[in-house]
Amino acid sequence: MNIENTLSEAISILQKNKILNPRLDCEILLSNLIKKDKKHIILNPKDLLNTKQISKFKNLIERRKKGEPIAYLINNKEFWKDKFYVDKDVLIPRPDTELIVEEVLKMYSKNSQKQILDIGTGSGCILLSIIKERPNFYGTGIDISKKSIKISKFNTKQLNLINRVKFFHSSVDNFRFGKYDLIVSNPPYIELLNLKYLDKNVINFEPKLALNGGFDGFSKIREFVIKAKTLIKRKGKFILEIGFNQKNKVKGILEDEGFYINKAIKDYGNNDRCIISTKI
Repeated sequence: MNIENTLSEAISILQKNKILNPRLDCEILLSNLIKKDKKHIILNPKDLLNTKQISKFKNLIERRKKGEPIAYLINNKEFWKDKFYVDKDVLIPRPDTELIVEEVLKMYSKNSQKQILDIGTGSGCILLSIIKERPNFYGTGIDISKKSIKISKFNTKQLNLINRVKFFHSSVDNFRFGKYDLIVSNPPYIELLNLKYLDKNVINFEPKLALNGGFDGFSKIREFVIKAKTLIKRKGKFILEIGFNQKNKVKGILEDEGFYINKAIKDYGNNDRCIISTKI
């Protein structure tokens, strides 16, 4: 079968299963599989695919029709300026989370020398994106998931940053290593009862450990803030990603633990997404 017919068949399957953007999904999956860019696929519709390629592609379409995210099917996701390896053991990086990177780069010049901690590092995308942009920053990432630490270490190697970053498999409660100028975190902040209302692509495939914020959505945030208080230097910055309706409550939690609120940042959908605070 050629590219055109293979794509046509796959698009039809995804359409029947009500998958959004079926053509785009099929083009991404096929181009990744045959290691050619999308332009090649569009310009060479009559190119023949071998039996092995067709079989692998059909398997990917079967998985996609059940809602499995594209990022897990191709094992990468673009974030900031790089591609990061991801699989079902880590949360897929979101464009809104790039706001944390953006804010850090606004706050510190190219020549700044800082120690940065990322609590709940996942794929390492936040920490590694910042470190890559700031050559005198040294980073530490912690995560309760051993598999996640393995993935963040892999991404560190891919980006040639192993000399400036360390990762620890640890809960935040048990972590007692160092004092930091800057702490960043994208904690689990979805209320337990709201997990079932998440998009099926998310709740059926992404790790619940990285989503579940406990009964009220604030249990992990509280835990991270209380620990950050002991790990951060005086006048150090703490940047925290939050849910769209959590700003006022999180501000209160931070203030109770001795943080001054600098500002809240809105995401691309105009929802409150990050809070920047300073240890006083």
